[in-house]
Amino acid sequence: MAETGSFSQTSDQLFLTQPAISKRVAALEEELGTPLFDRLGRQVSLTEAGRALLPRARSILLQLEDSRRAISNLSGRVAGSLCIGTSHHIGLHRLPPVLKRFIQQYPAVELDIRFMDSEEACRAVEHGDLELGIVTLPLQPVANLATHVIWPDPLSLVISHQHPLKQISEIDIAALAKYPAILPSHGTYTREVIEEAFRPAGLKLKIGMSTNYLETIKMLVMVGLGWSVLPNTMLSKELQAIRIREIALRRELGIVRHQSRTLSNAAQALIGVVKRARSSNG
Repeated sequence: MAETGSFSQTSDQLFLTQPAISKRVAALEEELGTPLFDRLGRQVSLTEAGRALLPRARSILLQLEDSRRAISNLSGRVAGSLCIGTSHHIGLHRLPPVLKRFIQQYPAVELDIRFMDSEEACRAVEHGDLELGIVTLPLQPVANLATHVIWPDPLSLVISHQHPLKQISEIDIAALAKYPAILPSHGTYTREVIEEAFRPAGLKLKIGMSTNYLETIKMLVMVGLGWSVLPNTMLSKELQAIRIREIALRRELGIVRHQSRTLSNAAQALIGVVKRARSSNG
């Protein structure tokens, strides 16, 4: 309820009636001797006491879940629910053979796959909402997160065959910066890779459009709306890859987990399948 701000939305999420939730909240407030929520019509918000309790409550729930996993792991059985997050790009281009192999080997596992930006998935792993992320890895270490590179992912600058730069035999970074770019949103790991490459030149990029869906970026480049950066795995005859000596682009895709939380047997099994898939692909 602290997250939804609504009794009705919380009841929908928890599959409980609103009176049942109200009764439990009232009982907790009575036990603590202070209101935890301000009721303003149909909306609720945390009081100062509620805001103080929230991080402790989350910590208790995470410790309880960690204990359950540790006890469940003693059986050695690979089963139960496994909640992971991944990006649309990785889900389309990297995970299909991995997931196919995993569900064949471990049919008792119920996979809950949530598609989201890599940055959001990392935050969800850190907060305990996801057990694993299979994502674009952050450029800098993130507190509480352990990362493991699975797929090096080299990137290329791309334009359409009709782009004015196609007529230039040797393109430099200054010429590229004169034209609109179609890039992932500011603050994403892939955008950070691109900005880091351009930073030494001191040039400001002209951003025409931003979207985090690489397939959409590819389409926009193909129709001539700007240049961009795409993984080499997405290059096709409809695009012209260009090389600039000052720029070498690359990101890394892999697994993110929380450093101090116990992984379920199912999560450990999935990590093993992913690593074996990488090894078999060289």
